[in-house]
Amino acid sequence: MHQLVREHFAPAFSIEELGDSAVIDISLSGICEQGARLAFTTDSYVVSPLFFPGGNIGELAVNGTVNDLAMVGAKPLYLTAGFVIEEGFSAPELEKILFSMAAAAKNAGVKVVAGDTKVVDKGKGDGIFINTAGVGVVHPSVDLSAKNIAPGDAVIVSGFIGDHGIAVMAERNGLTFDPPVLSDTAALNGLTAAMLKCVPDLKAMRDPTRGGVATTLKELALEAGVCIVIDEKALPITGGVRGACELLGLDPLYVANEGILIAVVPQDSAGALLAEMKRHPLARNSAVIGRAGGADSGKPGTVLLKTSIGGSRIIDMLQGEQLPRIC
Repeated sequence: MHQLVREHFAPAFSIEELGDSAVIDISLSGICEQGARLAFTTDSYVVSPLFFPGGNIGELAVNGTVNDLAMVGAKPLYLTAGFVIEEGFSAPELEKILFSMAAAAKNAGVKVVAGDTKVVDKGKGDGIFINTAGVGVVHPSVDLSAKNIAPGDAVIVSGFIGDHGIAVMAERNGLTFDPPVLSDTAALNGLTAAMLKCVPDLKAMRDPTRGGVATTLKELALEAGVCIVIDEKALPITGGVRGACELLGLDPLYVANEGILIAVVPQDSAGALLAEMKRHPLARNSAVIGRAGGADSGKPGTVLLKTSIGGSRIIDMLQGEQLPRIC
C-alpha cells in the first residue's frame, strides 16, 4: 500500500507529505482565529464483518475520520458521509449503523452536514461501504509533523495495542476469548486537545491503524530521518491480545488499532504529558515505549525493538495485509 501510494497517487496529485490529514493555510473569517489553518481528510470503510465486539462500521467511520483530523492537532468540526449499499441490505441493520454514527458524531462534538447514497446490484457489493470526509481547524500555534522529531525525543503510546484487529478477526472467524477482546474504536480529539494544552511543543502524533504500531513508527522514522528505539517490556498489551497473537502466530505490533495514538514529545516534557494523559479515560494505560535515538543508536529511518531477553531486532513495515478488511 505504501509503495502504491508513493509511486502512483502522490506523484499524480503532487502530494509531498503523507500525514493523516492535509493542513492548508486558509483564512476562515468568523470561524477560526487569524492565522489558523484548515485540516481536511477523507477515508473509506470496508470492514468485515460490519458489526464486531465493541463497535460497527458506522461509529468506526466517524471515529476514524475524527482521529485523522485530531492527529494533526485540528479541532474537528464537520463530516460528510457517502454510502454504497448492496441491494437487499437489511433496513434494521442500516438504521443501527446510522444511529451509531449519529451517537459517535455527537460524542466527538462534530456534525455530519452532507452525504450521498448509491445502491449497487445484489452480489456486486458486500453489504455496505462508507466513505467519510472531515474538516477541522488548526490553531496557529500548533505544528505537528514527523519532520519535527529530533534525537532524544520520547515516544508515547496512549493505550493497549492490537485490540481492534483481534476483535474484528475473532468475530470474522467465530473465535471467542475469555475475557472477550473488544475493539478500541473511539474519538481521540478530546485527548489530543488536552495533550496540546499540557505540552504545546509536542512534536508529532499518529494513530496506528492499518499496519499497527510497527508500521506507524517506521513511517515516523523515515519521515524524520531518525532511528526510533522501542522497549518490548514497555509495550502495553492485554493478556487477551497477547494470547490470541501467540495462538494465531500474529505480532501485536502489526495488529490494527482504532482508539489509540502515538505521540512524540521532547524528553523533558514526557513526564508531564504522560501524567496528563493518564488522567483521561481513553489514555489511562499510556506508556513511554521508546525514544528517537541519535546516530549511535542505528541507521536513520530504522526502528529497533529491544527484546525482553536483552537482544534487539529491526522492525519494518507490514508487508501485505496481516488482517484484511480491518477498517
